[in-house]
Amino acid sequence: MQLPTYQAIRIMSAPRCGSSRPIVVETEAGYFLTKLRGAAQGTAALVSEIVVAALAEAIGLWVPSQVLISIDAATHNNIHEDEFLDLLGASHGLNLGFQYLDRARDIRPREVDGVDQDLACQVMWLDALVMNRDRTPSNPNMMVGQNQLWVIDHGAALPFQYNWSNVTEDVPRRLNYAMDRHLFWEKATALHQWDSALTAKLSREVIQNTVAQLPDCFLQPLCRPGAVAEQIERRRQAYGAFLWKRLKFPRPFVAELQNGALQA
Repeated sequence: MQLPTYQAIRIMSAPRCGSSRPIVVETEAGYFLTKLRGAAQGTAALVSEIVVAALAEAIGLWVPSQVLISIDAATHNNIHEDEFLDLLGASHGLNLGFQYLDRARDIRPREVDGVDQDLACQVMWLDALVMNRDRTPSNPNMMVGQNQLWVIDHGAALPFQYNWSNVTEDVPRRLNYAMDRHLFWEKATALHQWDSALTAKLSREVIQNTVAQLPDCFLQPLCRPGAVAEQIERRRQAYGAFLWKRLKFPRPFVAELQNGALQA
């Protein structure tokens, strides 16, 4: 199932939020927070966002819905900073939009303390699966809004995609990223109780449907120059194969998390 696509009408704002600098875009379907393909990590970060959001939703977590946002030279823009104009120029084409969570805010430290153990286990299990270390006390990447707790910002996940030449058959079975700075490191103490139930929700069909959402234009820059359709499809399937192998029992990342024996 492909993500819906909307044409950007107007860029409403471009707040400075780290290297990605997402923008708020107006479309005929409303407003979307939009991450740009021309930002620091390129389309790889957008691939991570799509994949992790789909997996998060499949296991029952709340994530903002996603769409594709087309930006071109005709998109109205009143922000004339040279740095932003360069970024915008490098982002013509399809970008990734997120449901705009009106009045949502970052989770507060006291609210983190109040997150129940079950939710903490689900979030940490997902982050360990996709090797996402970017959810820490100083940068929780969770928001409170519409009476829900939302997990957001997964562009740092799937780090293997930045060096496919090093991805061998056994790499999905290894965990190379320490998670001891994770937001729920001390709270998620019942991972084994959740492992089977969460894994059961990520069937091969779910994995295939997840990678099927990845647009060719996000994958092409991650392939060798001049990649044709067959090579792009092979790369898409490689993401699915990696995740499926990582889910194979026994899942080393669960045992290592539970034992607190992660190595950087």
